[in-house]
Amino acid sequence: MRSKARSAPTPGHRLLLPLCAVLLCLSSAPAAFASSLPAPVLQALQRAKVPPQALAVVVEDPRGEQVRLRWNAQQPMNPASVVKLLTTTAALETLGPSWTWQTPVWLDGPIDQPGPDGVLQGHLHIKGTGDPKLTLERLWALLQRIRNLGVREIRGDIVLDQSAFQAPLVAPGDFDGESLRPYNVQARALMLNQRTVIYHFVPDVARGLARVVAEPALQGVRVEASVPLATGPCDDWRGQLKGQFQDPNRVRWLGRYPLACGTQQWPLAYADPASYDSRLLQALWLGMGGLLSGSVREGPAPARAPSFEWASPTLADVVRDINKFSNNTMAQQLALSWAAQQASAPGREPPTVGAEDARAALQQWAQHHLGGASGLRIENGSGLSREQRLTAEQVAALLKRAWASPVLPELMASLPVAGAPDGTLRRLQASAGRAHLKTGSLRDVVAAAGYVLGRSGQRWVLVVLIQHEQAQAARPALEALVQWAIQDEGAGVLRSSPPRAPP
Repeated sequence: MRSKARSAPTPGHRLLLPLCAVLLCLSSAPAAFASSLPAPVLQALQRAKVPPQALAVVVEDPRGEQVRLRWNAQQPMNPASVVKLLTTTAALETLGPSWTWQTPVWLDGPIDQPGPDGVLQGHLHIKGTGDPKLTLERLWALLQRIRNLGVREIRGDIVLDQSAFQAPLVAPGDFDGESLRPYNVQARALMLNQRTVIYHFVPDVARGLARVVAEPALQGVRVEASVPLATGPCDDWRGQLKGQFQDPNRVRWLGRYPLACGTQQWPLAYADPASYDSRLLQALWLGMGGLLSGSVREGPAPARAPSFEWASPTLADVVRDINKFSNNTMAQQLALSWAAQQASAPGREPPTVGAEDARAALQQWAQHHLGGASGLRIENGSGLSREQRLTAEQVAALLKRAWASPVLPELMASLPVAGAPDGTLRRLQASAGRAHLKTGSLRDVVAAAGYVLGRSGQRWVLVVLIQHEQAQAARPALEALVQWAIQDEGAGVLRSSPPRAPP
């Protein structure tokens, strides 16, 4: 056993063998292929122990007239959240940037003595149509409108209609076992505040504790209002808290909160998503002085015209949130809503749709518009998939299509900006302001795609996909490619790669 171990190649040797093979191949290739990958990229890959064939790259101008770099461009890879570019572009092009969701509301009964003490003699119905932005503030405003119509007491139930979308076939933790992570919240037709609670921690040094505030406060849920302070550095402060979230009726803290962390917040999906809507609506309605004689339950909405419709922000605003902050739940809401609109007949109510309908609609749109379906596999519109596949060439085709589209301003404005605080590219300070990129990340995937502005003043389409078990360690290679694309003085040589085996 021990002699075998000594004779086996070391990890470093296993890395050098494929790297040397690549360099030998490049040295014997035509001059146009020499140093196909920039040296800083190759060096970053070597440090991360990621072979070059695990990387796919396209850098070209948006009109397709000048190609600077193509590497494994036709190799299908997992795009992670970069697939949100497909979802948002398809929706912007077909629905238009100013399109809105309309959530119908029924006051199903007469209002006795409308005014500060008015009584609705019947049920309040709310029907979901997929609005991803029924946030706490907008939901409060919706209920306030009902108060303004002269209703204080609902002498009936609040009835929620979820029939526009089929119930999810998977549980929140099925993707990675993290059921309390907000990114795993499953799409619903009536999505209230993304079924999430944000816990705010505010140190109170004089009392030796941190105050805890839950936003929103849910009816019937007790949250311990403080946790003892701890000394020491702000390392893994969430782990140090030892939060207990399994009981839907009570949240506790068995640990301590580091004073060095200052004020922090911790967003979490609620442990019992089925009861979230009821608890939230009761808390809001009672908090604004309302009374509810019945309960909050699910059920069908009336067949007649609604009392009013509650409009969402525009699609352009929603797309900005989806791409800037890579919001998976909102992306799923959009994919389902878009699929419903695609399937609806003019003047008719959209049919009930499910995850398979959204997947099939996105797959069909991509096959039609991205110049071939080779290797294309769409599973959902958010990127939470281990099996989803796109090539760098297909992603580049999407970006070039968007460049020539009337919706380019809305799409580009939705992309995270390098070095800006409002998105996923904060760490790219060296490229500040010169890159608009949608990022993607899974445990074995790092990706980015969008537009960069070169020093020459030329815009470039940039697509980078890395799929490997060490992909997270290869982020410097991605960042090096962004920098290389920006440093474009004298660019124009076609650089490409010979066919590669799958990673």
